[in-house]
Amino acid sequence: MESFGHVIDGEEVPSLDGATFESIDPWERAPWATVALGSAADAHRAVDAARRAFDEGPWSRLGHVERGRILHRLADLIEERGAELALADTTDMGKPIAETRGHDVPRSAQNFRFFADHARLTPAEVFPMPTGHHAYTQYDPAGVVAAIAPWNFPLMMETWKVAPALAWGNTVVLKPAEQSPASATILARLALEAGVPPGVLNVVHGYGPRSVGEALTASPLVDRITFTGESGTGRAISRAAAQNLTPVSLELGGKGANIVFADADLAQAVDWSIKAIYTNSGQVCLAGSRLYVQESILDEFLARFTAAAAALRAGDPKHPDTQIGPLSSREHFDKVVGYLDIAEQEGGQLLTSGAPDGWSVPPTVVVGAPQRARVTQEEIFGPVVVVLPFTDEKEAVDLANDTPYGLNAMMFTRDLARAHRVSRALRVGTVWTNCFFVRDLRAPFGGAKNSGVGREGGSYSREFFTEPKAVVMEIDER
Repeated sequence: MESFGHVIDGEEVPSLDGATFESIDPWERAPWATVALGSAADAHRAVDAARRAFDEGPWSRLGHVERGRILHRLADLIEERGAELALADTTDMGKPIAETRGHDVPRSAQNFRFFADHARLTPAEVFPMPTGHHAYTQYDPAGVVAAIAPWNFPLMMETWKVAPALAWGNTVVLKPAEQSPASATILARLALEAGVPPGVLNVVHGYGPRSVGEALTASPLVDRITFTGESGTGRAISRAAAQNLTPVSLELGGKGANIVFADADLAQAVDWSIKAIYTNSGQVCLAGSRLYVQESILDEFLARFTAAAAALRAGDPKHPDTQIGPLSSREHFDKVVGYLDIAEQEGGQLLTSGAPDGWSVPPTVVVGAPQRARVTQEEIFGPVVVVLPFTDEKEAVDLANDTPYGLNAMMFTRDLARAHRVSRALRVGTVWTNCFFVRDLRAPFGGAKNSGVGREGGSYSREFFTEPKAVVMEIDER
């Protein structure tokens, strides 16, 4: 089997107590790699290394040009080793190789390129003062960043956190999800090869409560915490961080509304709506898992949508033609299948192209479930969409906002004025009109309500990963 250790202070090392765990291939349902299982002691060792590297090392003192050169070299290596990185994520959590190789790896490299350039090119502010003084802002690195990444987009979300933190001169301790550890170790190996100094990017594997995650979020030596994952875990991290007044950025759960108006281009709406719920077997926080369709087109839309869902190719995620792979783990498979039972108990009808098999769930459409049903309100995180009708624009907005989440929403319409009205009325962090998952890395990314705290992306990442400083000088001679 493959072996993946922690990467601490420039070396790949085992756990202090020698503990390991196995990473499970969800398609084969068998171990494929042995991974170092960290404890609080390993987390403290990594934080200490990051602290020394920040306080005493060169990284935070390098100029943006030199740091950017190293980060661009790391992006080059990610592209050169793209096949290895893609296969690691596919084997760890079952995402089709066409997605990891075709989307996740290129986007991961782009994250480093974008933030390296953004840090170098983004101007600071100057404040003219009429009294013989001069004021400007300076963006200093915050310090040590604890980055806790999810298992559904392992490499991509790791780089979304690590890239801006490093670009602005911070040091990082990265904890990948225990379900998808491999790409984080590979990334840290490549960072050292690219010239990132020891201690600047550390990786510690392990669990959350009473383990690595809890130790990182409670450490007084950590200056920033960035986390993507489940809303309940986000609350626990907030409580731990509050003890040290550590700023947090939390991108949490979602139950995205997808609104299809009668004037929509149906072919376009069906195509994007399929991608919005079945990409990565629905294991996407941004998934359009609540599909509201205007009554006058419901039957036609549903016929097209279910046919497109049934046509998706399911199977071995390592096969380049596979579109639907297995769910990430046995535990998650059981959770999703449990929601299928709940849907029927709540009056819903399941429209699928087959039965669950192995750890795979076929693309599923639920009709007939009420708005307040659990399958409509709770995040399932699987290939399951609930379809409900609406009559007019106001009802569509009311239904879309009737959720504890507020990460994102979609709509399909040819009415430009309506698109602006509805975008303004939706209580979410991102609205896509006539598309899905199209990103500009300068734009804010995050959610409202139970979907998170804060925003990242572009200058929003700069605000979080730096300590903005006001510098005021007297310039008149006396």
